Amino acid sequence: MKKYRKAFSIFLISAMIIGSIYTNVFAWDNWKKNDPITDEWNALDLVVARPLGVAGAILGLGIFTVSLPFTVTVDIFSRGKDSQTSAVRDAATTLMLNPLKFSFTREFPDENM
Repeated sequence: MKKYRKAFSIFLISAMIIGSIYTNVFAWDNWKKNDPITDEWNALDLVVARPLGVAGAILGLGIFTVSLPFTVTVDIFSRGKDSQTSAVRDAATTLMLNPLKFSFTREFPDENM
């Protein structure tokens, strides 16, 4: 267990650093269009945030694959109660589709990039 503690600490610290940097990207509307800092945020969005979205979708695919027997079971037992919702569809949307939408359908913060 001790050998995993160091890896988990490194992962947690890097996730906190990346998370604290990326939250400032949402404030780009307050900056001028010709501001050089905006260009840096665009590059950070392209180099860091978009690949993390794809990595999140790949990780979500693994989690979805592991949880598929449970979600199918929930769908089978709840079929008679409410046929409008599907646990498999909800899990696939949350774990795979939303990170891919984040990575590929969002516009860049700057229009001329």
